Amino acid sequence: MKQSLRDAFDIEVKRQENKILSDYEIFKDKKLLDKLRTEIIENLIDKEMPNDISLDEWINNEIDKTVEGYDLSNLERSHLFNLIDNEINGYGPLSELLNSKNVTEIMVNSPNEIYIEIDGVLTKDESVSFINDEHIIRTVQRLIQPLGRTIDASNPMVDSRLLDGSRINAVIPPLSTKGPVVTIRKFKESMNDIDELIRIGTLTPYMARFLDAAVRGKCNILICGGTGSGKTTLLNILSGFIGENERIITIEDAAELKLKQNHVISLETKMLNYEQKNEITIRDLVINSLRMRPDRIIVGEVRGKEAFDMLQAMNTGHDGSLTTMHANGPLDALNRLETMVLMGGLEIPIKAIREYIISAIDLVVNIERMSDGRRKVTSIAELEDFTDGEIELNEIFSFKQNGLTENGEVDGEFILYDGVPKVYKKIKARGIMDIEDIFYPEKQVQEQHNLIKNGIKEEVEEKPKIMYYRGKYEGIGPKE
Repeated sequence: MKQSLRDAFDIEVKRQENKILSDYEIFKDKKLLDKLRTEIIENLIDKEMPNDISLDEWINNEIDKTVEGYDLSNLERSHLFNLIDNEINGYGPLSELLNSKNVTEIMVNSPNEIYIEIDGVLTKDESVSFINDEHIIRTVQRLIQPLGRTIDASNPMVDSRLLDGSRINAVIPPLSTKGPVVTIRKFKESMNDIDELIRIGTLTPYMARFLDAAVRGKCNILICGGTGSGKTTLLNILSGFIGENERIITIEDAAELKLKQNHVISLETKMLNYEQKNEITIRDLVINSLRMRPDRIIVGEVRGKEAFDMLQAMNTGHDGSLTTMHANGPLDALNRLETMVLMGGLEIPIKAIREYIISAIDLVVNIERMSDGRRKVTSIAELEDFTDGEIELNEIFSFKQNGLTENGEVDGEFILYDGVPKVYKKIKARGIMDIEDIFYPEKQVQEQHNLIKNGIKEEVEEKPKIMYYRGKYEGIGPKE
């Protein structure tokens, strides 16, 4: 039997393991990196760029002059160039993440601890890092400066929107004990219509058609769900069903809604200034909006005393109002709404508050972020009746989870409950008749028979009424 030289001389082969360095580990001397970065940026600002070279060449030339005498590796020099390039052309280390269409959330916990969300799944991003805490604060200041906001020791917290509509929240010491913490929530440009939600399985076509009709029929709708469940996205999509001939007033802490109608007035709250004066709250804007002749009032999120004013608007002729709220389900949302009304200091009996709520709100839509990261509308319920001092909910649609698939994806079924909801009468009274087949399937069957009888349509096998979709719902698929 032939032996190789390696076997004959019993030579042990040692394999060299190539450790993949994270972005933070490439340039280990952070003091030197910060010094070089400051010096290069200052030189670039002080000098004028020559006309005969490109921006990249100019940056490279300045880096060559500054690092002369320093023994930097190719990786360190490349890291320095990317750092300077992002500082000049973008928003520092976050530039690529902000430009990525796949990243929906960015969370900075420390200079070397950055998490991102892609398709609902959180992962640590080792390809991005900051030099130190001051570098994070500088980046935040650059992001919020165009909006007239600032962050420093006297104003250590900011909650605002970026120029592209994304929302940024930043907290620095002394409020944050471990250093600056930044959260940026981006909004997918593709997630702007109901067809996309159907395609990804967030809801069914029947649910989409019903919500469309409910908005056009001027039903007052409360959208509830947890943090990051997709409340604002759903609110934005439902707002798109409002007609062009209506005057819409949106009220938000940070303007996130992007309505495409022409007659839209956007109002935004104003935070306290350095003298602790001139704060304009959601409640102030809701009260003021009633004097602006609105056809629709859309409040980005109800979280306090403004709840009572919102209910008043719904009960005084401003039908078709929409809002969102943090809650774990429809019943929890109504309980929270009740508590918020009491927070206003009004001495109103609980029974009167509940009667006020049931006369104001028509539908509660609950959306959840499931364990696999996907969002699903898990309940569409109407406020049916007021019995023995309690509000009764009638669920029209729901999603029931059966378990998980082998791939860890949620397995369940969307359910359409039998019966005609009370709110359908209000929708029908507005002249909207295009969802009759959802609750009166026998009429649809009769229409099919009439078409066949008149020779307009060929006879097909009659299908029974489908009350739910079994298994993992995949939506209607991509459009051709």
